[in-house]
Amino acid sequence: MEIATTLVLHLAKLGIAYDVVKHAYSNSSLHSAHAANIPASNVVKSVVLEDAQGYVMALVPADRHVKINEVNMVYNRRMGLATEPELEQIFTDCDRGAIPPVGNAYGMSTIVDKNLDECNDVYIEAGTHTDLLHISGGAFRKLMEHSQHASICVH
Repeated sequence: MEIATTLVLHLAKLGIAYDVVKHAYSNSSLHSAHAANIPASNVVKSVVLEDAQGYVMALVPADRHVKINEVNMVYNRRMGLATEPELEQIFTDCDRGAIPPVGNAYGMSTIVDKNLDECNDVYIEAGTHTDLLHISGGAFRKLMEHSQHASICVH
């Protein structure tokens, strides 16, 4: 599959430059980091949560886990993990399980772990299992400027 069209259009709309980093097939953000020989702390993992009010995308470094309780406290909600069938309905231009960490491009709120705010270089899933997009830390902060920012992860 090609890089997700929704992602490409969203980055173009915001004037965000990126480089494509090809890597061997991987089935997770952490494996993508290893396959591309990039520090996992610079690769963004997206976890989609949901409840009756809708979806929220939580972004953490690839080597960390989302603390769902922390996200729930920030939003004052009781969310759980979205299901694969739900994700397939939302991310129609992506390979299954290769979700770009840009929730607002797909109409959902986003919360970013504060660890990602300090990165000079950021790598995001491109909607495929063989591509990452490299963007500068400044571009990532611009991309996430309207998102919530909080400490939401654990090793």
